[in-house]
Amino acid sequence: MLDCAIIGGGPAGLTAGLYTTRGGLKNVVMYEKGMPGGQITQSSEIENYPGVTGEITGMDLMMPWPEQCQKFGLVHEMVEVERVVRSEAGTFSILRGDGKVDEAVSVIVCTGSTPKRAGFKGEDEFFGRGISTCATCDGFFYKGKEVAVIGGGDTALEEALYLAKICSKVYLVHRRDAFRAAPNTVERMRSTPNIEQVLNAVPDEVYGDAMGVTGLRVKFKDGTTRELDVPGVFVFVGNDVNNAVLKQEDGSFLCKVNDWGQVVVDLSMRTDVPGLFAAGDLRIEAPKQVVCAAGDGATAALQAIAYVDEKGHGQ
Repeated sequence: MLDCAIIGGGPAGLTAGLYTTRGGLKNVVMYEKGMPGGQITQSSEIENYPGVTGEITGMDLMMPWPEQCQKFGLVHEMVEVERVVRSEAGTFSILRGDGKVDEAVSVIVCTGSTPKRAGFKGEDEFFGRGISTCATCDGFFYKGKEVAVIGGGDTALEEALYLAKICSKVYLVHRRDAFRAAPNTVERMRSTPNIEQVLNAVPDEVYGDAMGVTGLRVKFKDGTTRELDVPGVFVFVGNDVNNAVLKQEDGSFLCKVNDWGQVVVDLSMRTDVPGLFAAGDLRIEAPKQVVCAAGDGATAALQAIAYVDEKGHGQ
């Protein structure tokens, strides 16, 4: 019986692994089918992680994390988890992709979310080299420059407002002439002088050179096109929450989720199921920042330690 099963090997999962093992739990396994590190490993440069100065990539940032965790006893199982099930006794079964089943007293789910791609030409080629899904992460690289934002929901408009404080101009490209965002957010956007609305348009192609993006072509409903000379394109067309491990055989979820599939937790990362915790981008109102995900992982780990101790396991 595992004291704690951690599902996901990004910043939240790794930090949870560090804190649970260093905090005294003896049998802790982190399930991550690939190399640990999470989405941040795709970032070409990190400037906003506390204490990190100089040029460093996301891969460089995350490189020492697994070794640090494993020093305290964290076990990394490179296998996919298909489902987490809770037994009548209150323990959890971890159904693995290789057909094996592990049992655990507590579970911390840190499977994150995946930004949706808009699907235009060049998007994959230039992702991380001028195309981003995080204004807070990458906006500063375009200080004083012009950028484009793709999307029309709350996140797109909020990120456009954020970028407008840094960049000389923001082109807001939206496929309709009305926005899905909250009315007050729309009003703030419209009253921001350096945001230009490019409406009834979709991204057609992003192009560039070996250094990265140099421009974006947008296509309007009438078939005409326009070239935007921008070195940065920010895509905000939604996120897919990676909550599949919580889906039960009958299609229901093991714990409470909101309308977007995000796991509902309290400030201690507790779900409505005792012993089950969620951390990082998977949870409601996640800021989607490495430092916040790491904090979530630490918080969930401390709660898991207390829960396992209460059940008479661990130590």
